[in-house]
Amino acid sequence: MSLIVTGSIGIDTVQAPTGNADEVLGGSAIYFAAAASFFCPVRLVAVVGEDCPDSFMETFKQFNVDLEGLEKRAGSKTFRWVGKYHENMNQRDTLEVQLNVLAEAAPPVPESYKDSKYVFLANTDPVNQMNLLKQFPTNELAVADTMDLWIETQKDELLALLKEVDGLVLNDSEAQLLTGKSNIVEAAEEIIDLGPRFVVIKKGEHGALLQHIDGRAALPAYPAKKVVDPTGAGDSFAGGMMGYITATDDHSFAGIKKAIAYGTMVASYNIEDFSLNRMSTLKREEIDHRLDVFRQMLQF
Repeated sequence: MSLIVTGSIGIDTVQAPTGNADEVLGGSAIYFAAAASFFCPVRLVAVVGEDCPDSFMETFKQFNVDLEGLEKRAGSKTFRWVGKYHENMNQRDTLEVQLNVLAEAAPPVPESYKDSKYVFLANTDPVNQMNLLKQFPTNELAVADTMDLWIETQKDELLALLKEVDGLVLNDSEAQLLTGKSNIVEAAEEIIDLGPRFVVIKKGEHGALLQHIDGRAALPAYPAKKVVDPTGAGDSFAGGMMGYITATDDHSFAGIKKAIAYGTMVASYNIEDFSLNRMSTLKREEIDHRLDVFRQMLQF
């Protein structure tokens, strides 16, 4: 089955208690694509500026990602983000954002991609997400990510999108902002009423909640000993989840529960180093082994 992701690729500068990483590869689409590629081939639709280093392009080639939909746009600059993590690593401050090429027209979707059955709309504004979704009329499962910025500035457009997608991934504060519910179980139920068949609410180090039309499930995070850089953890979680769903062609309630467990494992590796450094050396066997250990932890 075919999985496609649309979203951002950026140049990140990260300041953390564990050290700093200057001008490294980042962005929602690349973390997602790298994570999903451990389970299935991934089609990528994204755009970078002419300043995107050639070394980034080489990094892409380490993963099972089709780059036909990656545009390097002449005369434009790549999206940039600067962030600083607090001592406990659960909070961060965005120090600078340069939208650059992300403020321009979305990249075109190659004709060869338009038969994609599984679609993930990584974090970008809901108008662009809707426009991209319309280009995959035969999709079997479409899932979107969002953030507080779009909830606050384009809520009507986001609500329209939710009527068209099968699933939504967001964090607990975003779920509360979207619904006005302080209890995330109530928030999850309300999001289902807005249109999707399921919603996954990420709770950081406290795991994730799945609300599905067929039931509810909760999974803790893997108790990580080594946390170097949490950047991209949510995107790699979503990538692992969608990669597993695509590989198994199972988006039932039970299938999504298992997919969330795989997403949790991939994210637990991603946070062990800056950018895609850990993912670049990760093997599928390591993911499966950690899942076995995790499963034993949860037995009682």
